[in-house]
Amino acid sequence: MEKEESIDLRILGNIIWQKKKMVSLIIIICTLLALILAFVLPKTYESTTLVQTRTSGVNAASSTATAAAAALGISGNMDSPTLGYIEMMKSRTVLDPIIAKLDMPKEKKAELTAKDFAKKSLDIQNTKGTDLITVMAKGRTPQEAQQISKEVVDNFLLLMTKMNKQTQSLIVTFLSGRIDQAKKDSDDAAQKLEDFSKQTKVYGPDDQAKAVLEQLAAFDKTIGEMEVQRQSAQAQLDSTSAQLKKQNANAREYNVSDNKNVLNLRDSIVAKEVELVGLRQKYTDKHPSVIAAQNELAKLRQSLNSEVASEVSAGTTTLSPLQSTLAQGKAQAQVNIAVANASEAAVKQLEKKAEGSMSSLSDNILQYTKLKRDADIKNEVYLNLVKSCEQAKIQQAMQSMDIQVVDPANLPKKPSAPRKLLITIAGFIIGMIGIFAYSMFLYMKLEK
Repeated sequence: MEKEESIDLRILGNIIWQKKKMVSLIIIICTLLALILAFVLPKTYESTTLVQTRTSGVNAASSTATAAAAALGISGNMDSPTLGYIEMMKSRTVLDPIIAKLDMPKEKKAELTAKDFAKKSLDIQNTKGTDLITVMAKGRTPQEAQQISKEVVDNFLLLMTKMNKQTQSLIVTFLSGRIDQAKKDSDDAAQKLEDFSKQTKVYGPDDQAKAVLEQLAAFDKTIGEMEVQRQSAQAQLDSTSAQLKKQNANAREYNVSDNKNVLNLRDSIVAKEVELVGLRQKYTDKHPSVIAAQNELAKLRQSLNSEVASEVSAGTTTLSPLQSTLAQGKAQAQVNIAVANASEAAVKQLEKKAEGSMSSLSDNILQYTKLKRDADIKNEVYLNLVKSCEQAKIQQAMQSMDIQVVDPANLPKKPSAPRKLLITIAGFIIGMIGIFAYSMFLYMKLEK
């Protein structure tokens, strides 16, 4: 076996001592070059903006806005709205106006893409486990760094406002159209009641008819609410479908109606609606029992939306953020329409049994009662649609508040780069490596 070669450190040390002038010169040259480089390199300043995200509720109007990135060409799975926001801040829509304002030659500016600019000049991070986003921007001057950091957030807010208003406007437009029709239906029903009263001279129900109307009023109110819920869900469905079509998204249908948990929640909602009708026959809407039932119903609906969102999310990992959320909104709207239909069918079935008491009424009173109930239901639908539309308009005005600035962009006082001391130390270390290489070269020559 060949003997392993070993380095005689004493000989190597003697070589370094004998060449101490050259060794010193190498160290000095490397350190000086690093020091000169540290002063020659252009200065870089960093400015930071801290923002807090606001997670919107799970509905078509709000959730689509928080994932509007797909319209900007962003793809990938969004685990949370915060991560979606970060990707949107790096989009062309946000960064191109900033690039256009940079003080650089037009040729370089034209070649600079949003992706390259984000990689070079931005560091956007989410503090794990929080809803805070840090937007750190680099610039050649303190003012440039501050301006970039500020405009990233400003442009993102403008983008969110625009996207959310477009989304919400579809729902407002649909509801506004339904309000006009509901108003006409309500007026027509009221006119029929008035015409019948003039012809028959029946201007009000007798005591027996009043008792029947009071008993059936709970059904009328609930049926009116079901109609508004169905039309609101239809508005949501039309809104999400229109946006998916606008993006030419070939997102597949997500049929979650057969999901066991969804079916159980739907049945629970239907049962609770029937229970609520029974309570309304006995008490007013301000009674604790009615309020408790309404709160339980709201929780069940929230659980249903969450279940649908979870079910659809599992199959949308290949979609862009907006398409994924729109798919959720579309599926939720379809389920809500089905729930409204099922609830109304159950209530009407119960209503038929209650209508048996109307058989003892005279023909005129019976017709008057039917016309009165029809007018009341249609008026209830109209009033609730107006309320829903006003809520949608308020939501539209609030949708730009998806993030709030906690700490505005600061004006940096000292450059963050180049780090002169670090570069100088690096130059010294390179000099030491050079000395070792030079000494080893002389050592190998001596051994030969």
